[in-house]
Amino acid sequence: MGKQWVTVLYVLAMAAVVVGVDVLFFRDRFWERLAVNVGIVLVFLAFYLRFLKHS
Repeated sequence: MGKQWVTVLYVLAMAAVVVGVDVLFFRDRFWERLAVNVGIVLVFLAFYLRFLKHS
């Protein structure tokens, strides 16, 4: 059960980063915002697969 909470908190942190970057930097630029959001999600996914999935 503890691992589920870590995953939920991790996803919430990722969402907070995505929303924060959107609001601060890319408010009126759709394509740039989409590209940065995809990049952020890929970085979070790589970190999750490398460090958190196997623990």
